[in-house]
Amino acid sequence: MNNLFKTSLIAVFMTSALSGCNHMTSTKSTFVTGSGQEMAIMEASQTQSVVTLKDVLDAEAGDIPTLTAIGYAVTSSQPGRSEAQKRLMAIRSARMAAMRDLAEQIHGLQVDSSTTVIDLMVQNDTFRGVVSGTIRGARTVRINPTGSDTYEVVLEIDREMIGYLLSTARQSV
Repeated sequence: MNNLFKTSLIAVFMTSALSGCNHMTSTKSTFVTGSGQEMAIMEASQTQSVVTLKDVLDAEAGDIPTLTAIGYAVTSSQPGRSEAQKRLMAIRSARMAAMRDLAEQIHGLQVDSSTTVIDLMVQNDTFRGVVSGTIRGARTVRINPTGSDTYEVVLEIDREMIGYLLSTARQSV
């Protein structure tokens, strides 16, 4: 298996298994009345999703790498009355940043953009990224102060947890 295929299998598995297998994939499509071509494209996409999910569920946990994420937060910008309280808030913020990174690896990043062009000149260009997903089984590897004002939190979802999630997903499908 090549790395791109493995990565896509991991993404489909994690999206389905970690979300509780409530839905296979969400597809946004615009249908034109009387047009069968859009319907055929959507059906082919859904069929491919089912085939990919089957391949993932048939995979061994050893084929899937450990997912690791790192989050950082600055102590001085945290709310709190004391330095100790600010430190705890920074650790919590860094943990949430790492969770967001894991969610992005598993579920992907939805990017919305808008560009306004007037007289062949760009007037306004905006981008927005949204990460949404459920993370289960992440464990804290380490919490380190980096420098005098920053904390680093490292989280991972290891092969054993992925194996457990795979077996759970196999039973529920």
